[in-house]
Amino acid sequence: MFMNSRKTAAIVTFFALGWAGLAAAHQPPTGLQRIGDHWTAWSPPSSFPDGAQVYTVESGNTLWDLAGRFYGNPYLWPQIWEQNRYVLDAHWIYPGDPLVVGFKVTPIEDIQAASRGAKAEATDDDRSGGSLRLARGQSAPVALGSEDDIQCSGYIGEFDEVFPRRIIGSEYESLSPTLVPAQVAGDLSALGEIDTVKIDLSLGDIVYVDGGREANLLPGDMFTVVIPRERVKHPATGKPIGRFYSYVGRVRLLSVQEETAIAEIVHGCMPVRVGAALTPYVREPVPLARRTLAVGVNDPVSAEVLRTAPIIVRSERNLVTIGRDHLVYLDLGEQVGVTPGDIYSIYRMNPKGHPPVVIGELGILSVREKSSLAKVLESRYAVYVGDRIDPKR
Repeated sequence: MFMNSRKTAAIVTFFALGWAGLAAAHQPPTGLQRIGDHWTAWSPPSSFPDGAQVYTVESGNTLWDLAGRFYGNPYLWPQIWEQNRYVLDAHWIYPGDPLVVGFKVTPIEDIQAASRGAKAEATDDDRSGGSLRLARGQSAPVALGSEDDIQCSGYIGEFDEVFPRRIIGSEYESLSPTLVPAQVAGDLSALGEIDTVKIDLSLGDIVYVDGGREANLLPGDMFTVVIPRERVKHPATGKPIGRFYSYVGRVRLLSVQEETAIAEIVHGCMPVRVGAALTPYVREPVPLARRTLAVGVNDPVSAEVLRTAPIIVRSERNLVTIGRDHLVYLDLGEQVGVTPGDIYSIYRMNPKGHPPVVIGELGILSVREKSSLAKVLESRYAVYVGDRIDPKR
């Protein structure tokens, strides 16, 4: 079947965006225009600064993939977006569009300083509900959270996950005295043994790991300490969707024996105990995003769209009332193409049949296969487990 050039460009654009854009349900820009030899929704510059490395978008490219190729870290995709401000929606890039990719990555300190400067110049008209809203296209990319938000949170996984290593002991189990039977008031009293002098372990404490040279462990290896918690039920269906696993700290191997290793607790979120599971540590950079004007209270998404929308299924520490800067867990993940840095609007269904209520917005910090961790960035009202989310428009 023959299709004209405009339709062909739209189909190619779909493949350039990839599954992430489709799953996030970002609507494609309208009004494609012919620029040179390709169709695009943007207005690319005709010239670039001296020394700039320019890449021409190909079918299948995303900013996420290009950041991995040119910067060695896909989480730095906002750096490419920052250098190409003519791209108004980072989820849509077009084959044939030129992208500056070769400049030095901006240090996070400079990005944060630029953000503070943008906030300082905001007027009272930019404020609503006591929270600052940045005008579209005027803010630099900012960090959506902190490293502790990611490293001291957790994830929703399978019901009975198997972990490769465990903490099998600590120094404190060898520091306790052994009490022998003593004559007390004429009676022979067996007082028994004291197991340990410290149960809740913390930063700097020495622990023992059930693996050594035979498990190919090496000094310097890092592990995240994980504690299985409660089963998580879906707020809408009431059915269990997985188990919550809490990150409680991190250990580093100091020395390795044949079947065991000596490690030190180098990061603590909460007390660590003997018996805790260990999984290899993988550092997740804090995602960056360019903040834009929040969805207006008079322009909510339709209730029909929200009926099948993703849902907040758990809050950090099982809080009932959730607000700005609190962490939440969502029932969507890698299987639908969600990526760290994506921003969603938070809605509450209106039981009276009125339009959905705009509650606030959140940003994705970390993504697992079927769930993701997010931080509430704005909240007009209290956020609750069960509230629905929609990709930021």
